[in-house]
Amino acid sequence: MNLFNLSGEVAFITGGNGGIGRGIALGLAAAGADVAIAARDSGKSEAVRTEIEALGRRAVAVDCDVTSRTSIDEAVKATLAALEKISIVVNNAGIARGGPPATLSEADWDAVVDTNLKGTLLVSQACFPALAANGRGKIINIGSEYSLFANPNGLPYGASKGGVITLTFGLADAWASHNIQVNAIIPGVIETDIWRGALAVPDFRSRLERRTPAGRIGLPEDLAGPAVFLASRASDFVTGQWFAVDGGVNIADPVIH
Repeated sequence: MNLFNLSGEVAFITGGNGGIGRGIALGLAAAGADVAIAARDSGKSEAVRTEIEALGRRAVAVDCDVTSRTSIDEAVKATLAALEKISIVVNNAGIARGGPPATLSEADWDAVVDTNLKGTLLVSQACFPALAANGRGKIINIGSEYSLFANPNGLPYGASKGGVITLTFGLADAWASHNIQVNAIIPGVIETDIWRGALAVPDFRSRLERRTPAGRIGLPEDLAGPAVFLASRASDFVTGQWFAVDGGVNIADPVIH
């Protein structure tokens, strides 16, 4: 199982202080990685840092706004100063806004696309020199099943996450010669703040559970195993791919489910 051992690795995780990001951060730490939590809410980041240190790993919380290259560069610099390297990047930070397409505001479109898509590019660019200096590296982008399905009242989110998948393909091709593998995880519905209000509605929750072959809603820790695989040497010959972590929703027979 040494292929999955992340000892000696350092993961830089945007939005790693809650939800899916926290689940991945704890999973990578449990596999042996040291972790930088790069996010805007310092209080939440410090709480996750404490959890990681309780697992016996080094951790640092760094302020990071993924829409600002200056902020990203400062976060990367702080991570390198504290943890000496970056070998794994998880582009998880994201927001969701929307509304009817005919009245969707330009401000909402820009905010979502700048955070979810441009932020993924900027963080990858900022971390590239550190990855290349190692002679190897891993980038894990977090997409969404709205990369695959229509999302008429959430066009910015769906379009940005679709762009994340295409960006994954391009970066994987461009940086393969540097021994950097770039892949994406596409989560289904996961128990996070984004979904908490909707999942509190019993009829809605039960409908989603029936729509899912696995028969349940996903948990943040369900992302940990796939992330460890994509961050480890077990995936050294895997690049430019996306993996759905959704309990089978994207392949479910709509007649049965």
